[in-house]
Amino acid sequence: MLCDMGRPVSIEARHVEKRFRVPAQRAPNQRKARMRHPIRSRRARTLPVLEDVSFEVHQGEFFGIVGRNGSGKSTLLKMLASVYRLDAGTIRIAGRLAPFLELGVGFNPNLPAYENVLLNGVMMGLRPEQSKARFEEIIEFADLRDYTDAGIYQRFLARHRGELPKFTPR
Repeated sequence: MLCDMGRPVSIEARHVEKRFRVPAQRAPNQRKARMRHPIRSRRARTLPVLEDVSFEVHQGEFFGIVGRNGSGKSTLLKMLASVYRLDAGTIRIAGRLAPFLELGVGFNPNLPAYENVLLNGVMMGLRPEQSKARFEEIIEFADLRDYTDAGIYQRFLARHRGELPKFTPR
């Protein structure tokens, strides 16, 4: 998978579609009806969330998804992370994809940055030696050079989770 500029394609999505079945009845009524008629099929409508979505992300590119509430942003991310199955289309990913659907997910604020990088690397399938070898590259890419000290790193994560107010100079 190469583009015209010679950079490999890291993520390719072609004609991706996702639909959800939404029950026609609200949950309390649905439970009562299910108890009375356990075999009867539940009525539901189909809600199309993503329709014919196609894109490519090339190595070295940044990729963002923007849209209104309910437009399918989180659904698309979950499909890229293989949390949801596709109803139609294909998604190809070259390499590993870390399904961080929320900032700070998978990082332990009680561990220093070095140990977090090693732990998450192993959880993504890297050998400990590979995680150690990539530590500097990961810290530079994530722009965490100023936060590798344990105490500062904990405050960085807490601030980005909204647990600490941001400092604004006067």
